[in-house]
Amino acid sequence: MPGLHHGMNARLRGLCIATLLFAIGSGIPASAQDAGGEWPQYLGPQRNGLSPETGLVERWPEGGPKVLWRVPGGVGMSGLSISRGRAFTLVQKEGQQWLLALNSDTGETLWQTKIAPEYRNSMGDGPRGTPAVSGDRVFVFTGEGVLAACDVKDGRVLWSHHVVKELKGSEADYGMASSPLVVAGLVVITAGAPQATLAAYDVNSGTLKWSAGRDPAGYSSPALLTLNDQPQIVAFSGASALSVAPDSGKSLWRYPFETSYQCNIAVPLAIGNRVFLSAGENHGSVLLNVKSANGGIEISPVWESLGPRSVLRSEWQTAVLLDGYLYGMDNVGGAGPVTHLTCIKADTGERQWQQARFGKGNLIAADGKLFLTTMKGELVIVKANPERFEELSRATVCGTTRQAPALSSGRLYLRDDENILCVDVRKR
Repeated sequence: MPGLHHGMNARLRGLCIATLLFAIGSGIPASAQDAGGEWPQYLGPQRNGLSPETGLVERWPEGGPKVLWRVPGGVGMSGLSISRGRAFTLVQKEGQQWLLALNSDTGETLWQTKIAPEYRNSMGDGPRGTPAVSGDRVFVFTGEGVLAACDVKDGRVLWSHHVVKELKGSEADYGMASSPLVVAGLVVITAGAPQATLAAYDVNSGTLKWSAGRDPAGYSSPALLTLNDQPQIVAFSGASALSVAPDSGKSLWRYPFETSYQCNIAVPLAIGNRVFLSAGENHGSVLLNVKSANGGIEISPVWESLGPRSVLRSEWQTAVLLDGYLYGMDNVGGAGPVTHLTCIKADTGERQWQQARFGKGNLIAADGKLFLTTMKGELVIVKANPERFEELSRATVCGTTRQAPALSSGRLYLRDDENILCVDVRKR
């Protein structure tokens, strides 16, 4: 469809520019990175699961995907971040939570650093948060709530805080799952302490600069969104979506969104000057209009679809937005096994299609395609087509995984509880 093709080209150009701006703002030398080759934080350059890369495969070759390397890792739900030839993730092994740095071309371990003792939880052991790379530092947040800054080159711990203890908070029931967000010289995490839903630390000194909010942590990660030309940190806590000014933590707005067991997990998404929220446990979705009015900000639903008949109930997967359509995993009931792959029209909430019982998994998007992992260890390619479900290829590549893959320079990086691997997805 010509209109769809034109829209995708415009979006990809915008993402390339946005990726470069991220590099400049974070202190990454532009000469040291390919604008399309960085995946420096959770869910990619803009924390929305989108990559500007093109020239990617539509179907796996005969015999399955080409695995470039596979190396031992460890237990945990941390995803992978890729920056300047290195792949970073948190793993649990030998009684410790470790930050690993691998050569992204070969899988060779460049260094590994102990961050905290092992973390155990009935919903899965090990760290949850994904590292964030900015300048010469990589930032991590462990399962019990230790925030640390390490040197990218050698893994030295430059500073560390047990955030939950220091702010007199309490650990989330299923572990601390926030992935650090780096913005304006600060690293921000969801702490969920009584006076600190969000906490921001100076990237260089580790000094606490501000805290904001009184909500429980939940399991989402904060995102930097620009709404009505105003940069805002928007977090999805265990009880609400809240927005603060990046430099000061000043509260801008709050929208109550209480989900059973405080299971707000997906990252808030900007859709123009609107914010999309979605949660599982049969809660549902809402699109919020963010409007400047009377010297402040007014929030009102554009549409909402709540309860067991909701069009989209994102459990721990963040939907992706492509050309006005949201593609996401719709989870039935509580944390059960039934999950549909769904496409909805973003501005109205109208369902376009639903592939029933697709399977529980996670996703990112690039080159007009969805790249999905499933808990069966499959890697699936689906065409991003709002008119119908169109699966292109599927293959088993690893063990059980919850993480969405990371995409960098034509390679997908993923992991399970034993191994980390790299798959070639370039067209030949």
